[in-house]
Amino acid sequence: MQLVYAFDAYCGWSHGFSPTLRQVLTRHPDLPVEVISGGLSTGPRRVPIREFGYVQGANAHIAELTGAEFGEGYDRLIADGSFVMDSEAAARGVAALRRVAPGRVAELAGALQRAFYVDGLSLSDAATYRKFAEEAGLDADAVVAAFDSPEAYDAVADDFRRCAELGVTGFPTLLGVDGDRVTVLACGHATADEVDRRLTALS
Repeated sequence: MQLVYAFDAYCGWSHGFSPTLRQVLTRHPDLPVEVISGGLSTGPRRVPIREFGYVQGANAHIAELTGAEFGEGYDRLIADGSFVMDSEAAARGVAALRRVAPGRVAELAGALQRAFYVDGLSLSDAATYRKFAEEAGLDADAVVAAFDSPEAYDAVADDFRRCAELGVTGFPTLLGVDGDRVTVLACGHATADEVDRRLTALS
């Protein structure tokens, strides 16, 4: 069996789920994990953040429930309401990290969300990935090149298609995939203990 983590880097609930994912992977180092991006803010949903009037209230709820941090850098970034969350661009960033550091992608996905939700760095900007890669000890030139490559666009299309094929309807979703059997282990919010109980039920 493997885990499949479907998330969106511009999703506050995915940000809140990051600690749970870390705990689950620490407890189950033997389980391979595949990280795929969803398309939360794409097409007609790719609009200035001011059009999502519920964001601040939702973030407060996420913070209360999960302990997730929403930092001053993030507050400054979205203060005038003009920032556009582009999930396609963020998914290209995840694809670039997956290409350069495939064994670290689950760890890096959570750190990437901190870059946005705490530090206020745009996940649509190549400069963010250069800074992020340098801090993570990765080849920054390789990450930026991968972010801008045609292969990144193909990888995003593959990710979005895989989410649909797996029946993912919201983010984050953690799945247990064993052959043709797909089991939802978490959707939106769950503790590591709850995921453990669902994993145990599968064995």
